[in-house]
Formats: sequence, structure tokens, C-alpha cells
Amino acid sequence: MKQRVEIVKRILDSNEQLAEQNRKKLDNHQVFAINVMASPGAGKTTFILQTIAKLSQSLRLGVIEGDTAPVTIDADKITAAGMPAVQINTGGDCHLDANMVGLAIDQLDLDEIDLLLIENVGNLICPAGFALGNHANILISSVPEGDDKPYKYPNIYRNIDVLIINKIDLLPYVDFRMDYFREGVEMLNPGLKTFAVSSKTGEGFENWIAWLQERVVGAQE
Repeated sequence: MKQRVEIVKRILDSNEQLAEQNRKKLDNHQVFAINVMASPGAGKTTFILQTIAKLSQSLRLGVIEGDTAPVTIDADKITAAGMPAVQINTGGDCHLDANMVGLAIDQLDLDEIDLLLIENVGNLICPAGFALGNHANILISSVPEGDDKPYKYPNIYRNIDVLIINKIDLLPYVDFRMDYFREGVEMLNPGLKTFAVSSKTGEGFENWIAWLQERVVGAQE
């Protein structure tokens, strides 16, 4: 058991070093990067597309897409929206790591990007344990998933900077106790910045976009 712990520690230490290199590269080019995490079906890609639609006239964006399978479905949607995108296929791994992201960053012209959106693999466990070099960790939790996610997956909620409650347009049709959900989040991450949105209709995006623009401007000062 001790040997296994040491091996895991070496892997994580190596990943941290690569993440620091990614961060330095992004900072040198004044690129603000966010790591977008969620379970499958929470609406990550639709959320990113809505963010692009709101920001494309004021900021230059780039996207890194992570998937376990050798497909380009989500990356194709991003490029169709007019934004540069790099697809990472993890070969079955349930998360992105700093090495994968570093290789993807090298395929982007960082001088032409203000904001980099990294869509992690759909999973509520693995992505929380691997630093990528980004500046903020974002978790999308959608209404149809249920109101018990903070209680079942506490680790990922503890390690995020922003929470997006997505698909609020479905609240009238789903048994989702918002107060119960928010209480669980508050216990794990007191005062967490939270935005309730509908990626389908655009409702609630104004405050999220304002927060994001402020962070991007700060990275360029």
C-alpha cells in the first residue's frame, strides 16, 4: 500500500509541475483560462456556446474540448461558432491532466486569445484531483440531475471557484429543492460565487458574463 501511495504522489507531483508550466505560458500571453467541469449531460458544451455568443464581440476566445472517445462532436460545434478549438481524446481516462492540456495549448495561437475555456471530461470525481494550470475552476450542476449532488460528491464542490446552476428553465417540471441544494453547497464552500442560468434561453447569463469579463480584464493588467 505504501508503494502505491508513493507512486500516486509522484504522478500528482509531476502533474502539478506541468500545470505550473501551463499557467506561466498562459500568464505570459495574458490569457485567462477556466476549467469547466460537470457530469455528462449537465450542459457543458451548450453553456460554452452560450458564453461564446455573449462574448464573441468583445473578447477573443479559444476552447479545449476533452472527451474519452475519439470523436470531435463538441469541438466541431465550437469551430462552427467561429472559435478555434482543440479536441483532446483521453483514451478512456475520466479526466484531463496538465500534460494533455499543455499539448493542446501549444496548438493554439495564444496571442489571439483572451479567454480559454477548457471543457473537462464529464465526471464529478476524477477531474477535481488534477490541476491543469487554469485560473478558475467552474462546476456546472444542472437541475435535472437532482438537488443532492453536493451531498454525494462533496470533493468537487470544495475545490471550485464558481458554481453554475444550469437548466433553470426546467425548474417548473422537476422536483428540485433549490434551498436544500444551496445549503449543501454552503456547507462545503461557504460564500461560493453562484450563477443560476439557462444555457438554452440565455436567462441569467448577464451576471456570469460580467464576472468573466472582469477576470479577463484583470489578467491583462
